[in-house]
Amino acid sequence: MKALVYHGPGEKAWEAVPDPAIQDTTDAIVKVEATTICGTDLHILKGDTPEVASGRILGHEAIGTVQEVGPGVTSVRPGDRVLVSCISACARCQYCREGHPGQCTGGGGWIFGYMIDGTQAEYVRVPFADTSTYKIPAGATDDEILMLADILPTGYEVGVLNGKVRPGDIVAVVGAGPIGLSAITGARLYTPGRVIAIDLADARLKAALEFGADLTLNNAREDAVAYVQSVTGGRGADVAIEAVGVPASFELCTSLVRPGGRVANIGVHGKPATLHLESLWIRDITVTTGLVDATSTATLLRLIESHQIDAARFVTHRFALEDILTAYDVFGRAADTGAIKVMMTA
Repeated sequence: MKALVYHGPGEKAWEAVPDPAIQDTTDAIVKVEATTICGTDLHILKGDTPEVASGRILGHEAIGTVQEVGPGVTSVRPGDRVLVSCISACARCQYCREGHPGQCTGGGGWIFGYMIDGTQAEYVRVPFADTSTYKIPAGATDDEILMLADILPTGYEVGVLNGKVRPGDIVAVVGAGPIGLSAITGARLYTPGRVIAIDLADARLKAALEFGADLTLNNAREDAVAYVQSVTGGRGADVAIEAVGVPASFELCTSLVRPGGRVANIGVHGKPATLHLESLWIRDITVTTGLVDATSTATLLRLIESHQIDAARFVTHRFALEDILTAYDVFGRAADTGAIKVMMTA
């Protein structure tokens, strides 16, 4: 088969590799019919995650058809069309039992495109297939289901739930890329007072308005702290959600929130950020971090089925799977191309 292979920082290639095979009784082999690119893939290519070995197939989001299953798999069968979650859950370890499979110690967690070969390929081996895939319901489109592999659960769990967004809250979302837009989508479920989107790119701020932001600010041209203060009567945001993954955006979030406010960091950071405890402690600021657990996937799937979330609009560009290098170029220049999510189909 062919796959997108990582060869060290800045190096990748679409090349022939061996087909995956069943290794454990709980594995499934899935023929990939659609996949996408995540900002985390770009972080890997930048060298921000040195744990990723050269030769690794990238990607952790896919939908496809089950081709083969191990003898321990009971809930999916060859021929089933499934969503492959970015998080694999052994369902037996302490963390899985506590509802935190992102921290799985039984061989799961975030492993695709990181610790094992990923989904940007013609076929993928899926560990713990019973607890790490979701059958695609009749009538659902591939576009919307694919967004449940990572970005929607991540924005919802690590941004909205960790940030404890409540009705009437002022929510500032720093970064209006796919994850920031997912956080806006999730925040709207809790009827916030206002959602303020902050970004450096006007195209992404326009998208933020379409996804439900009430106000936008380009912090390349305006002082974000002064703006948020001005629209909140000097109080500040109740919740600031960091959706970029650079020190400046995290530090901005800690300046945007009111005393007693919450900062929910979603972004994947490759460099240290300064935590100004000398000023945060006296303001009672809560800071949360987190890797998605994908425990909300089933809930979000129901919201998509009932048309309370329009997930298909995340997909702005479509490519054939073999054109994945072009897709990476378009996604990597999102500020110029207007890309939110690119979708590659077999």
